[in-house]
Amino acid sequence: MTSAERREQLIRVARHSFAERGFEGTSVEEIAARARVSKPVVYEHFGGKEGLYAVVVDREVRTLLDAIRGALETPGSSRALIERATLTLLDYIETNPDGFRIVARDSSLESTGSSFASILSDVASQVEDILAAAFKVQRINPKVAPMYAQMLVGMIAYTGQWWLDARRPKKPELAAHLVNLAWNGLRGLEASPQLRA
Repeated sequence: MTSAERREQLIRVARHSFAERGFEGTSVEEIAARARVSKPVVYEHFGGKEGLYAVVVDREVRTLLDAIRGALETPGSSRALIERATLTLLDYIETNPDGFRIVARDSSLESTGSSFASILSDVASQVEDILAAAFKVQRINPKVAPMYAQMLVGMIAYTGQWWLDARRPKKPELAAHLVNLAWNGLRGLEASPQLRA
């Protein structure tokens, strides 16, 4: 195996281990044993578990953000953009369950510089412009768009976490329900909401 091939093998093995047991529950010994190499090989390529974990998380974050950016950059109506972003996140969860578990569970370790919250915040910042434009049409202050973007992205992401294990309903049905709540809820927003209790 070449050095590059060995590196990729270690990343694949570690990705699965981190998804199963998290950062704390995974050891360099376990990764080395699963890859059928000695511990020094892992240290040689990554400097230790933290370095390997950082590479795994960075790849997952890039994959997820690139997919969502692509969905949001494609022209369309506000509803179509919300639908595409929702389906994109659910597609990622479905095709990369190990990666999503890593990112959603414990990617907030300081060694990576990424956290699930910061990933969601990045996605939400891209949604802000879509919401601000829709708010202007509805005569709602567009300055509240960042707050609503956080709510919307959080709703989809945390429902996705639940769906990762439940796997019911099927993805298109789940996406339709998420978009239904998001779109119909956003469409009926009050300009100056107040608690009534």
